[in-house]
Amino acid sequence: MRATRSNGGHDLLTGEDDVLNLDNGGERSAETVLPIVHVAPLRVSTVGGPPIRDHCEVAVEDIVTITVADVGSFSLMCTPTDLAALAVGFLLAEDVITGTTDVVQLIQRANPHVVTIRVEEPEQIASGRNLIVTSSCGMCGSRNIASLVEGLRHARDTLRMQAATLRTVARQMRDAQGLFARTGGTHAAAIFSADGTIVAVGEDIGRHNALDKAVGKCLLESRSLRGHGAMLSGRISLEMVAKAAQAGLEVVAGVSAPTSLAIEVAERRGITLCGFVRDDRATVFTHPFRIENLDSRV
Repeated sequence: MRATRSNGGHDLLTGEDDVLNLDNGGERSAETVLPIVHVAPLRVSTVGGPPIRDHCEVAVEDIVTITVADVGSFSLMCTPTDLAALAVGFLLAEDVITGTTDVVQLIQRANPHVVTIRVEEPEQIASGRNLIVTSSCGMCGSRNIASLVEGLRHARDTLRMQAATLRTVARQMRDAQGLFARTGGTHAAAIFSADGTIVAVGEDIGRHNALDKAVGKCLLESRSLRGHGAMLSGRISLEMVAKAAQAGLEVVAGVSAPTSLAIEVAERRGITLCGFVRDDRATVFTHPFRIENLDSRV
C-alpha cells in the first residue's frame, strides 16, 4: 500500500509495508494488531508452594531507525507502533524540524522498521548525530545541559484550567492505555486541552517515546499545540520537560514525582509542572497561575 498526503506543495509518502495511513492524518489503518508476544514463564511463590506455568503477554521492544537524508540517523529502541508520529515528534524535540511543513517526504517501511525523512533545508541542520537511543534514554547525544536549556522555547501564556481537570485527564489516559492493560509494561503520554479533552495519546515502553508519539500525532493532524498540556504516566524528568517545551506545551503533569532539573527547567521556561496527580490530589511545583482558583500565597 502506498499513501500520500499533501503538505504545503509536498507529498508525504509512506512505504508499501506501512501500517499508517497518512491520508487520514497519520491514524492507524485497518492494521490494529497490538505489539505483544505471548510467553509462558514459571510463577514461583516466595513463601513456599509449587511453581505454576503463567501464560502472560509481553510488550514488544524493537529497534526503529529514523533517517534524515543528508543529516544523520537515529536508532531508537521502542514499541513499534505509530512510527510516523514517533519520528516527527522525536525530530521536533531534537530541533531538527519545527513542524511537518519542514518535511518534504516521509517514507515508512517495516521489516526492518525504518522511517526516512527528507527535510526542506538539510544544510541548515547540524549533522553528525548518528546514535542509538535506548528505551530509557531521552537525551542521548544531546548538548550539555546549560546550552540545551538556553535553546528551549519559552511557554506561552494562553492556558487556564481547573485543578479537577488534572484528575480527569489522568483517569482518561489510563483508560486509553490498551497495551498497558494487556502487559503492564508500557508508559503513556496524553496531550490535552484546557477543558480536559484528550486530543492524542502515545503509548510505548519508553516514557519519552510515548510523549514523542503523542506530539507527533498532533503534528500529523496539523493540530496546534497552543494552549495544551501533557499528562505523563511516569516520573517527570528533564528530557520530558524539554520535549514539552519544544512542542510549545504550557503544562506538564504526571502521576509520579519530578526531578530537580525538571523543576528548574520548567521554572525557567515558564511551564506549569504538576506531579503526584493521583486520587484526589496534585502537587504544583512551578507557575501555579495556570491552575484557576489557587492562592499561591499559601
